[in-house]
Amino acid sequence: MAAEAVDLRRGFDGLAAATRTVIREDPLSGHVFCFLNRRRNRIKLLVWDRTGYVIVYKRLERGTFTLATTPAPGQRHVEMDAGELTLLLEGVDLRGAIHRTRWRRLPATRSMPLSPGAGL
Repeated sequence: MAAEAVDLRRGFDGLAAATRTVIREDPLSGHVFCFLNRRRNRIKLLVWDRTGYVIVYKRLERGTFTLATTPAPGQRHVEMDAGELTLLLEGVDLRGAIHRTRWRRLPATRSMPLSPGAGL
C-alpha cells in the first residue's frame, strides 16, 4: 500500500510506474499493490496475473480508508496481509485493532536417542 496519495486517473502503466517509484517493487511480482487518492475515499488495486494487469477500483460513498499502521521512517509504503486488506476495503478502521499472536511451529529439536531396553 502506497502511504502517500497517488493520482488515480492513472491507468495500468501509470500505476505500474508508481509501483516502481513509490513502493519500490516490481509490479510483475504477483503482489497486490494499493493506491489511495488524496481524500482517501477511493482506492485502486493493481495486480499482475501472468497474462496482464488487473485493476480494481473502489469508491466509498461515505467515510475514508484508514491505514492500520504508519510507514517506517524512510519508507513510502506499508505492507499488509490479505485479511487487513479485506477489512480495509470493507471500510473497517484497524488503527485500534489488536492482533492476536498466531500459532507457529517451533524449530525442530534433535531427538534424543532411546535408552537400551526402551521397548524397541
